Amino acid sequence: MSDIQHAHLYGMREAKYDWLLGHDVLSTDWKEVSPQKPFHLFIPQNNDQLGEFQEYWKITEIMLINSVGIVTGQDAKTIAFSYEEVEKLAEISEVSKESITKILYRPFDLRLITYDGNVVTRIRAEVMSHMLLPNVGLVCKRQSLNPEINNYFSCSQNLVGDGYFAADNKGRDTTFPLYLYPNQNDIKKERRPNFSEEFLTAITNKLGYTPTPEAIFYYIYAIFHSPTYRTRYAEFLKIDFPRVPLTSDDQLFRQLAQHGEALVSLHLMKSPKLDQPITQFIKNGGGSLVDAGHPKYADGNVTINKKGDKFTDIPESVWNFYVGGYQVCHKWLKDRKGRTLSPEDIQHYQKIVVALSETMQIMKAIDAAIPSFPIE
Repeated sequence: MSDIQHAHLYGMREAKYDWLLGHDVLSTDWKEVSPQKPFHLFIPQNNDQLGEFQEYWKITEIMLINSVGIVTGQDAKTIAFSYEEVEKLAEISEVSKESITKILYRPFDLRLITYDGNVVTRIRAEVMSHMLLPNVGLVCKRQSLNPEINNYFSCSQNLVGDGYFAADNKGRDTTFPLYLYPNQNDIKKERRPNFSEEFLTAITNKLGYTPTPEAIFYYIYAIFHSPTYRTRYAEFLKIDFPRVPLTSDDQLFRQLAQHGEALVSLHLMKSPKLDQPITQFIKNGGGSLVDAGHPKYADGNVTINKKGDKFTDIPESVWNFYVGGYQVCHKWLKDRKGRTLSPEDIQHYQKIVVALSETMQIMKAIDAAIPSFPIE
């Protein structure tokens, strides 16, 4: 079989033209590539950990029922910030107000939607119907735009919108509900965990017992928030769904599940730690209005308008924290340009700051708990 050679040229168009004029096939600095299963990529790839990674359970093999996010085709006509606004949208669209429900639109940004197939292009009912009932879902992505930042992991207890992580062409954000509820044709009338029988057998064989569905979910969530996991398998997380290593160490399983539960509680905005703000909101005559060109960060302060209304004491690491392609503390405020922040909005933003600060601490604790990779 012939060798496969690869070369890649980055830069502006004119610079590429100049380079091409001075080089040919013989003078190009080629790199040999050896495509590997299952993707057979014709680009250089670090495959040092590939065999190890492929031994793990792909999330789509664990949670078989999943779907990409809801596509409205017209967000401005179907999604709103408040009940008053969304009720007006329902009236204009002539859909029942009973269709109004919550949707996780962007990280930590819960909004309201007229969830009706007459106005929403793709309602993803086969999966999202399970998220209309008491549930929690893992949200992750098959590909990432930035290979250096594999942070496309979150959770939701509501519907999830398309583009939750970022609006790009690298796969879509996918929701995996923990529980599946019966429909009218199901013989069993109780909800059941969204885990494959093969996976449950595997984890039972590893631990010697079958953990609760919630414990398994929390364990998976902790694994995906391990900084070492994200960097060690970065080459593969940027092109495919994440995979889950199983452990035979029950103490490690329980410890990671505990960390995962704490993360889920933070990310669903349920943790009691969120009631202890680490920031203040200082008014300076701006009426709490988010001006164009804002927010702006400097010296721990996030200023939202020209008058100087601001959140104080926000650590730079929190300000720079990303979930997917979105810088959370910036994105949440930017999306409210031209709107006046209510007391509830201000409190919610303060809780986001706490949630992100605590998340970074727990991520460190997860790494500290894992002796090494591959997990035994």
